[in-house]
Amino acid sequence: MFLNSTEAKVGKNRLHLDFVPDDQEAEVERLLGMGAQHVDIGQGETPWVVLADPEGNEFCVLSARL
Repeated sequence: MFLNSTEAKVGKNRLHLDFVPDDQEAEVERLLGMGAQHVDIGQGETPWVVLADPEGNEFCVLSARL
């Protein structure tokens, strides 16, 4: 269960989620359409995409496993 918090985020996430969809590009577009935003946390050039939900919680969308 995930619950909303009224407290502002003040540090790193205590829980980090990595998603592994079948189609990374389509999933990123879907999440952006739902309010996620691209985030630069110093990851540089990587095969995953770092996003944040509307409350600023970061998560990664990895490329599909082969």
